[in-house]
Parts: sequence; structure tokens; C-alpha cells
Amino acid sequence: MEAGLGIECDIQLSGEGTPFVFHDWELDRLTGYAGSFADMSDRDLMALDLLRTDQRPVPLDHFLAAIAGRVPVLIELKSLPDYEVEVSSERVCRVLENYKGPHAVMSFDPRVPRWFAQHSPETCRGLVGTDSLPNGFEHVWRLPESLEQSNPGFLAVDRRDLSRPEAAAWRRTGQPLLSWTIKTKAEWNRAQPLADALIAEGEALA
Repeated sequence: MEAGLGIECDIQLSGEGTPFVFHDWELDRLTGYAGSFADMSDRDLMALDLLRTDQRPVPLDHFLAAIAGRVPVLIELKSLPDYEVEVSSERVCRVLENYKGPHAVMSFDPRVPRWFAQHSPETCRGLVGTDSLPNGFEHVWRLPESLEQSNPGFLAVDRRDLSRPEAAAWRRTGQPLLSWTIKTKAEWNRAQPLADALIAEGEALA
């Protein structure tokens, strides 16, 4: 925020159905504790230490309150092919109803932007795409039916797939093309001419 940069975050639901800012389905990599995120209560999650820090997982509404509209927020709803995205989409939408700062939602799962198109059309929504990361949604972003059904306002494409003709074709329509995750200056320099905005971290932001 001090640099004026927007923030990208990932959302998982707790066992109580509360949207939390957390990336993984399992707890071990980021907290050192065993178990699934979705099996935990809100109170127990907020008592966990994020690995090697004094920070803790926070609900999305707490996170947004700290940002308070000062920079844009890009919210990725995590999903799996058999996940019930209607529940997570509705819970995130409910939080966003009370948030006035600039924000957008996105997901690898076309059902998420489709849900927001139907139930919250004023929310900026995007489809995340990869051919290179095995997550159950490889190649989905390139399918015409996915784009038609999800009706995204932007695409966010794996940096390794930016050179695909579908990415260039999307950008020629005049709709925004994002790319992720840019970690080095070299990756930044390669991706910048091919995308409208870059989701970056670490050295790339130095």
C-alpha cells in the first residue's frame, strides 16, 4: 500500500463458511499444523501462527477493513472441479456488499465468474488460466464455451502461457489481460509487452 500497488489474495472458506485470506487447501505448508482449512473453526484459524511469523490467518472482512479502499484488491476464489462454488461465491459477495474500495474477483473455475455475472453483475470478475500448472483447470480458459459461460471482464493468464494465440486474441478485443506470478525482473520484462497488468512478488517488485 505504501508503494501504491494493488493487492492480490486468495480465499478459502473455514468450517463455519467464513471467507479467509489463505492460499492452500491444507494447513501444513503455511502454518506447520496438520489438517484441512475447511475443517477448522474461525476461532481456531485465527489462533494459528503463519509459518515463521507473528501473523495469523484473517477473515476477508478484516483484511478489507485494513486496506480501507486505499489500493485495489484482486480476490481469487479457490476451487476444485467438484467444489461447491455457489457457497464460496455467495459468502465472498456478501462481504463485498459492504466494501466500497476498488476490487475484483477471479477464479480458475469458470463457474465463479458466471455466478457473479448472474448474481452480482456490477462486480468486476475474471477467469484465471493456465496450461502449465496442474490444478484441475488446465486449458479451461482457452475453451470458447468457458469464456461464453463465464462472461469474464478480464483474463489472468499464467506467465508461461502468455505467448499462446488465445491470450493475444483476447487482448485484441480490448479487454484486460493480466499475468501471474511474476517473480523476477527478467520475467517482468518478458511479460510486460504481452499483458496489461502483472501480478508480481519479490524481486520483480524491487
